[in-house]
This record gives sequence, C-alpha cells and structure tokens, in this order.
Amino acid sequence: MTYHFPMKPLAVLFDLDGTLVDSAPDLAGAVNALRIRRNMPELPLAQLRPYASLGARGLLGAGLGVAPDDPEFGKLQAEFLDHYAAHSCVHSTLFDGVEELLTWLDANDIPWGVVTNKHMRFTDPLMSALGLTQRAATVVSGDTTAQAKPHPLPLLYAAEQMGLPAGGLIYVGDDLRDIQSARAAGYMAAIAAAYGYCDEAAVSTWQSDCIVSSPGALLCLFKVH
Repeated sequence: MTYHFPMKPLAVLFDLDGTLVDSAPDLAGAVNALRIRRNMPELPLAQLRPYASLGARGLLGAGLGVAPDDPEFGKLQAEFLDHYAAHSCVHSTLFDGVEELLTWLDANDIPWGVVTNKHMRFTDPLMSALGLTQRAATVVSGDTTAQAKPHPLPLLYAAEQMGLPAGGLIYVGDDLRDIQSARAAGYMAAIAAAYGYCDEAAVSTWQSDCIVSSPGALLCLFKVH
C-alpha cells in the first residue's frame, strides 16, 4: 500500500511499545519473575513477545493462564506491575533504525511526540532512560487524559499540546487501536508499524494509510516527501 502525503507532515506522533521501543524483554521478564516465584519454569521471550502490546491482561493470560475475571487476577496484576516498574529499563531498547528516524525528524524541524496507553508511572522512566524525554515535543500516557486509545482524545490532546491541527499530523503505531484512534481523531494520517508486536497477517485489515516494515522504511517514506 502506498500513501501519498498531501503535504509535509507538521508533526509525527508515535506509539511507544512496539513502535519506538522494543520493551518485550522487560515485559516478559516481569512475567517470568512471577513464574519463578511460583516454582514454574521461565517461558522463552519468543512465546511472550506477541502479547507485549496487550499489557498486563495479555501477558498474564499468556504467562500464567489467568483472565481478568479470575479472583487472583488483581493481585497478580499488581505484582506484575510492581516488578515491571522496578525493571522496565533493563533490556528495553529502541528498535533498529529509530534513532536515525528521530534524528532526521529533529534535523528537519519536524516535531515528534509519543502517545501511548502505558501509564505515566512506566512511560516517564522508560523515556528518560532512553534519552527521549527532552527530545519529544509531547508525551501522552494512558492516564494523561480521561480516555485511552482507541478513543481519539489522547491524540487530540497531543495535537493541542503541540499547538498544531490534528489533520496535519501522522500517527504511527503497531496495534489496531492505534489506527482506530487516528481515524477517530479526524483527518490524522495513520501508519501501521508491521515490525512491532502485531500479527503481520492482520495488519493489512486495519485500513491504515500505509504499512511500514521497519523504522528505516518509515524514514525512506518521509524522505520522499
């Protein structure tokens, strides 16, 4: 799918986990920490990685077989989040090509920001550890606004914080709710990051404006315009 930008983007917004940052190793580490405490063997990262964008619900389901309606879910969720909060920046890194992408945006005076459903408690330390905090024009976490994605409010709030019209922005994310949020925000262009934690076969059904296979491919797309 080829998307022709109507103009040079005023700004670019990114999802965090699975789009800018490969945080799956630390998220999986939190799951395995709970398994170890219960004398269960660790699970390989490859088995847990597809659930990284689904948060505690998805990871606890995949790693411990518990659903939100399980009586023990709340306790396990709190334990998982506490461990992750203390170990969220151990093995998490920018995806290959992200630094080059952000450097190009900076050099071309195109502001960029982050809109994530990750709560501020986890977003802020991770952004800081990766040196992104001072570079981002805005950071909107899952608890920054009254609604989280796929509601459009977080993206609209980000545009407001940047002093820019939502219609001139591009949002890049690796989950269906990212595309849905951009669509709900009006004329915001939506790009699917197929290199993230998504099911590659499902990405084509999201009706995004464009699908990119890597941060480098996204950079090439921007350079063309």
